[in-house]
Amino acid sequence: MSIEQNFRNIIEAIGEDPDRNGLQETPKRFAKAIEEMCSSVGMTDNLIKMDLSRTFEDDADGVNRYGDMIIVRDIFFSSLCEHHFLPFFGTACVGYIPHTKVIGISKIARLVELLSKRPQIQERITNDTARLLMEMLTCHGVMVVLNAYHTCMSSRGIKKPDARTVTSCTLGAFRQDSATRQEFLSLIGG
Repeated sequence: MSIEQNFRNIIEAIGEDPDRNGLQETPKRFAKAIEEMCSSVGMTDNLIKMDLSRTFEDDADGVNRYGDMIIVRDIFFSSLCEHHFLPFFGTACVGYIPHTKVIGISKIARLVELLSKRPQIQERITNDTARLLMEMLTCHGVMVVLNAYHTCMSSRGIKKPDARTVTSCTLGAFRQDSATRQEFLSLIGG
């Protein structure tokens, strides 16, 4: 049975008429939205790495020109809470200290996007972003901070619309050196 037909059944189950004027196209729109929000389901770490595999090196003359922190901040993301299938959304800030390789900054946003397009928990997006970036670049360190609103908390249950969830993951130099961690936090405004 298709997503569209199943959602039509849900509309009927709540006592609504899926054929009434405002709801006639809703099952089709819902199916399209769910397919988009879950577009990375089944994508393995290797497929994600392959999608983001273009890196740049700059040590041809034996001099490593990298080593300072690179941060991409305020990357909007949205995902589906795997516990309620309700959206959560917010921003990600991703920083890393390269060794010999850097990645295009759009690829960092793409990594967050790919990891968020599946039923998910925020903690996993945070940790997987850091881990995969560290693996792809073999860099000195990675730090990721996600700040999100969860509609499962704001529109049902506890009903706290202003509550935000902040998660972080620190690897390498960010975990080992509190000054490096603090520099990242001050640069992202945290």
